[in-house]
Amino acid sequence: MRRFDLVIFDCDGVLVDSERLIVGLEAEIFRERGWPLTEDDIIREFVGLSDSAMRARLSELVGEELADDWDAEYTDRYRRTLAENVEAVAGVAAAIDIIERAGLATCVASSGSHHKMALTLGTTGLLSRFEGRIFSSTDPEVERGKPAPDLFLHAAARIGVAPDRCAVVEDSPFGLIAALDAGMSAFGFAGGVTPTHRLAIRGVTIFDSMTDLPPLVTST
Repeated sequence: MRRFDLVIFDCDGVLVDSERLIVGLEAEIFRERGWPLTEDDIIREFVGLSDSAMRARLSELVGEELADDWDAEYTDRYRRTLAENVEAVAGVAAAIDIIERAGLATCVASSGSHHKMALTLGTTGLLSRFEGRIFSSTDPEVERGKPAPDLFLHAAARIGVAPDRCAVVEDSPFGLIAALDAGMSAFGFAGGVTPTHRLAIRGVTIFDSMTDLPPLVTST
């Protein structure tokens, strides 16, 4: 019997190599605002979080209550940076092909908005691969974003697969914790911005290259 029936992919840092771009831009924006946060701080504190969770944590770190739309003035900079520079993670398209040929279902579950995913997945040619199977922490059914398990449970329920038959591919500790708390198997991609030691959470299988992923999730 197959070990998994569904592979749930995070988007940023797993399907598209966008985290490096966003972390660099956010470090630039924070410097402009006089906030003493380094790129390493941003990776440690924010990568993998939903916008609302990031805003709450950022408010704590900078000592001021940020409005929901505090970053609205930077929207065009974010979009331009992604549209002009984002690329698919190396080897991920081929990995998806192998996984789907093995009979496993796939979907995307991201802290990012549907609009953002439409941009990044569309730019990299991956959007059509997941048509009708893209889920966001902004979906009304998702009460809490990562590190809560709600998003992954929502995605599995919509696809119709039990949590213990799901494999989650993530690049952040917050996402990996969410997967484990959902009762799913967690696979940490160490080819992104998060240092490998931060992904070394009990119960997580770490891999370095997307070429290594298919054998991990298609074993029988």
